[in-house]
Amino acid sequence: MSSRSVKKAPRRTAERILETTLALFNRHGEPNVSTTLISAELGISPGNLYYHYPAKDELINSLFDRYEASLGELLRAADDVRHVEDAWLFFHMLFELLWSYRFLYRDLNDLLSKNRRLETHFQFVLKNKRAAVRAVLDGLARARAFAGDDDSAAAPARLNAYTAETVSTAMVVVLTYWLSYEYVRDPRRALEPESANRALLRGAQHVLGLLLPYLEASQREHLLGLVDRYGEAA
Repeated sequence: MSSRSVKKAPRRTAERILETTLALFNRHGEPNVSTTLISAELGISPGNLYYHYPAKDELINSLFDRYEASLGELLRAADDVRHVEDAWLFFHMLFELLWSYRFLYRDLNDLLSKNRRLETHFQFVLKNKRAAVRAVLDGLARARAFAGDDDSAAAPARLNAYTAETVSTAMVVVLTYWLSYEYVRDPRRALEPESANRALLRGAQHVLGLLLPYLEASQREHLLGLVDRYGEAA
């Protein structure tokens, strides 16, 4: 065996540990998964696990780093949103990413109370989500997706600076706590893989639903059509 292949083995093991840990955290919740369970699931000794990740927090932090990097890449796509269909795709992709790391959101308050690094970094996550949501609203506004003063019958509400700030904050709250809501609503099944499609659909629907009172009539109808179409598929 070459020295080159020997050097790669630890990286492969570390990767397997993270993949297995993520699957277990997502399925059972982080508080319910011990390092002993992770070792047993992998078929390795606890010592081998500790060699790569000496503490459970290091597993959590490594998974969070991956999530944060993927989130940052996805949020940059907010600048390209110009129409309701773009926004629908953007938020659906965002919920797919949240679903892939759903243990973070299922156990968010507990994790933040125990892990100072996550507590600090989640402030940046919220800040970046808010900036991305505002970018989505700005893109829709430039494309005239929102009703103007000549459309009072179709949309009585106006998305001025104050309402845009309020609506964008509400959208971020839904993004952040939607999976917690799903879990409370149906603890035994909500976060299981077979529930993913409907959970993600409902999340995207409720985030964008906050814009319905402000959308221009044709854009509003288009959004409702997207909800119906994807609902049938799910």
